[in-house]
Formats: sequence, C-alpha cells, structure tokens
Amino acid sequence: MGLVIHQEKVNDEAASVLTSLCPFGAIDYVNGSLSINGGCKNCKMCVRKGPAGVITWEDEASEKKEIDKSLWKGVTVFAEERDGKVHPVTLELIGKARELAAVIDHPVYALLIGYEQEKIAEELLHYGVDKVFLYDDPALENFLISPYTEVFSDFIDKIKPSSILVGATNIGRSLAPRVAARKGTGLTADCTILEMKENSDLVQIRPAFGGNIMAQIITPNTRPQFCTVRYKIFTAPERSDAPSGEIVKMAISEEMKKSDTEILAIMEKAREVDISEAEMVVAFGRGITKESDIEMIRTLAGLLGAQVAGTRPMVEAGYLDAKQQIGLSGRTVKPKLIIAIGISGSVQFAAGMKNSDYIVAINNDPSASIFDIAHLGIVGDLYEIVPKLIQKIKEAKDVQ
Repeated sequence: MGLVIHQEKVNDEAASVLTSLCPFGAIDYVNGSLSINGGCKNCKMCVRKGPAGVITWEDEASEKKEIDKSLWKGVTVFAEERDGKVHPVTLELIGKARELAAVIDHPVYALLIGYEQEKIAEELLHYGVDKVFLYDDPALENFLISPYTEVFSDFIDKIKPSSILVGATNIGRSLAPRVAARKGTGLTADCTILEMKENSDLVQIRPAFGGNIMAQIITPNTRPQFCTVRYKIFTAPERSDAPSGEIVKMAISEEMKKSDTEILAIMEKAREVDISEAEMVVAFGRGITKESDIEMIRTLAGLLGAQVAGTRPMVEAGYLDAKQQIGLSGRTVKPKLIIAIGISGSVQFAAGMKNSDYIVAINNDPSASIFDIAHLGIVGDLYEIVPKLIQKIKEAKDVQ
C-alpha cells in the first residue's frame, strides 16, 4: 500500500497546492513532474486536502486475488524433540490442532526435523496425529537456521498445509518468522487463544497494546497461516495405547543441507529451575512493600515445596530474577496450585497463569481483577493473612 501520483492529472496549479500543503516538505515538483521524497510520513494530507485524484492511496490488499483455500489442507504442528523426548509444547499444540481441524474436517499433521527421529515420530502417533512428515538426516541433527528453513519450506511447497502451529521455544521463535517471511505469509506470535472459521481462516488471538485489548488476527489472503504459542497455554491430549496414522519420510536434497553456519562444539548449560515446570507456585506483586518481606513469601513457598515467582514490577525492582516473572513478557505457568499474593491481576499477568488448576488470591482490594480468575479469593491484608497461613501449615506439618 502507498501513495500513487497520477502524473496525467498534474499541472502547475495542482503542484503548487500540493507542495505547499505537505507539512513535511515531502512533495517535489521538477520539470513538470511531481514526486514524493523520503520525508513523507504517510499522513495522507495530500490525498484528503489536495486536488481530487492527483495523489491517491492505493491499498494492495484490496487488489489481491482471493487465494483458493481448497488447495491448502491440514493443521500442522511443528514437532520439537528435547533430550530424546517430545517437547511438551508439541503435545499441547497437537491437542489444539485436533480441535481446530475438527471444525473444518482437516487432517492433523506433525512436521519433525532432525536425525534418528523415528522413535519420536512413532510416539507422536499415540496422540492423534494423522501423518508425521519426517525429514531425517545427519545434517539436521543440530538446529541450524538455513537447513531447517529450507526443509520447512519444502514441506509447505509439497504438502500445502492450511495452518501451522509452532511452539514459542527458542527454536520456534527463530524458525517460524523466517519461514513465514520466506513464504510471504503472516505470523502471529504468542497467541493465547486459537479458533477456526468454517472457511479455514485461523483466528489468532493475543493480547495487544500492553494487554489492554485482545487482538483477533486472521490471514485471509495467504496460506499457510502461522502462529506461535507458549508452553502451558493449551492442554495436551491423553496418550493412546495404540498408535494411529502414518509416518511419511520426506526426501532431502543436498541443496537443502547447505549452511553458512558451522557448529564447532556443544556445551551443556547448567540446568536451572524453570517456573514453567513447577507444580506449585507462590507469586507476589506490588502488595509486598519492601524486599525484606520477601522472606515471608519464601518461607511459605518452602513449606509447600513451591517455586517463588512474581510480576514484572517485582523483577524491575530487583526483587526477582527475570526468569521468575510470570506474564506476557515473562513465563507462562500452569501449576496444580498457584497462590497470588498482593497481585492486582493485570491482563499481562493473568495471561501467564490463568490456566492453572487452582488459583488462590490474597488481596486487600475486593475489586481486584485477580479475583475474576481465582478459584478461592481472600480479601484482607497480606501481612496478616500470610503469617497465619504459614503458622497453620507449620502446625499441620508439626514444624517449628
């Protein structure tokens, strides 16, 4: 889209009006020809206030031909392997893919890239995948962006999937935008809700403008439709005893294996506690007024065997490490129990923990939005409630 000058309608009078009209001095008139320079801010003043029809705003989207959506079929999940096992986010996405595919009677596919991945491919068939497309080669043993992009693009060209779901992991966040750009299609990152229209348009919903609105995004004029989803957003299906579906081994050309990057060595990083994996979490927010009071939170978490986490302001205040932050710009958690202490419950925070099995909220404001998603809400001063809760747990555990 952009500004278009219709030179056949340009004359000295029109040019004079337009050059004086532009607040950025971005319109030039030289030797009877009108042009727009780099100072243009696309304010469209020339379109609205200038001589009719001399400069117009052309929207490319309106000129695009509608894509034949019937040629694109299947909801695909990009499958990741981690330490010889299927990454949990892959299973969660398969569960969601099955729901979406059922709306439009499409098959569910999994795309698996790597080396010696047959067992992983077989495992995926226990979760309701109709076909696993396997690209298996020594050159793909470790993640390299160029070969993986080539292979992913090859899959799209040959299979033509309608929608592709990718986990928002380090690999997924690197690979998905590159492939989407390669295929000239859209990508919505960090979706929290996915819905399918009957015409196969994938409605990708995510918080926007700092979490103040929930944006609904569709890609109606291109295929495939890409989105990334964080771990712990959806629920993984139950594993069936017997596998169903088939594994399709895909050919890999030498051209697809080329890479300008070479891996010299792989060094394993020390394992860190990941709050995304925690079964119990004690989180705190602005209700904690000073750093010394965090010890009270740690005591409660210790008694419960829970991980300590918090909101973004607590990380910015230096009370917590960034890896302990829950929310849109932090981690997503889905524990069996989360206790939210002194947290108002902004959209940003709620998006990162609302799928928890059981939510307990402690806040002195009865209108705090955290109570809208809590299973149990306690209204009161956390400095009175938390010490009493700690004491009750100690008595139950017979701990001094």
